[in-house]
Amino acid sequence: MSAKAEAETDSESDDERKIGGVRVSSVGRVVYPEVGLTKGEVAEHYARVGERMLTHAADHPLSLLRCPDGMSGDCFFQKHAGKGFPGAVKTMPVKEKDGNVEDYMYVSTREGLIGAAQMGALEFHIWGAARDRIERPDRLVFDLDPDERLDFNRVKAAAGQVRDGLEACGLQSAAMVTGGKGIHVVVPLRRISGWDRVKDFARTFAQTLAARDPDAFTATMSKSKRKGRVFIDWLRNERGATAIAPYSLRARRGAAVAVPVSWEELADLARPDGFHAGDMEARLSLPCPLRGPKARGIGKGVIEALEDWSKS
Repeated sequence: MSAKAEAETDSESDDERKIGGVRVSSVGRVVYPEVGLTKGEVAEHYARVGERMLTHAADHPLSLLRCPDGMSGDCFFQKHAGKGFPGAVKTMPVKEKDGNVEDYMYVSTREGLIGAAQMGALEFHIWGAARDRIERPDRLVFDLDPDERLDFNRVKAAAGQVRDGLEACGLQSAAMVTGGKGIHVVVPLRRISGWDRVKDFARTFAQTLAARDPDAFTATMSKSKRKGRVFIDWLRNERGATAIAPYSLRARRGAAVAVPVSWEELADLARPDGFHAGDMEARLSLPCPLRGPKARGIGKGVIEALEDWSKS
């Protein structure tokens, strides 16, 4: 061992080590008390899934859910980098609704993901557009948020209805169990349309589906309208809105992971929060279901198909 390597080893405490080339402190701190998952294991999770996760999340403005003291402490969302963030967590200027320009965080590398974990980040929430064309969304997301009294079979059936409706509009989609209580139906987009058109499509689609099957769906956020129904949340498709990133941990009891699944696999799943950090090695040996659907833009043909479907 070289003198430099010996010095680095000597300088590391028992509770600090390098993970994926990033120095992570307090690796033994228990972040998820219910399952005993430590800060070091959170960083290892992002080192393990980093390459796969970045195919969907790289270079997208993001919000981090940080829990510096673990789940037993305070947690908060952060979209602007603060003091002490590592250089691999980068920033980009974004004009906000009020006209002001703010620096938003993004990551491009596995080191960025691990660096955010070093800062206590558990969850990564991403915009629906990448920084090189921030005004042209590259994904559409419908978040199926069920009334708490509904069982998961109802949510799976709702996801199938969304998939079928999108197919009628000429759009292919994939499913992702969120690690919470719902399912995301994700549509990859060619970047030909701006936020307003994508948002208008999402709103019209959701309202049409709710009108076609009012016993199953609501397109209104109101809790009172959600009783016995699935809220088809189309608001994830506004400029500045975010959705949980694929392969992100969730800051919830049990430390579940948001995982893309095939439609065939979804049919057999018993719950939306059944995947955990320990399952990721096996998942990564399989193709990512989000890579299956072919991207299409929200162009004239899709809008006309939506109008035809809404009248059928």
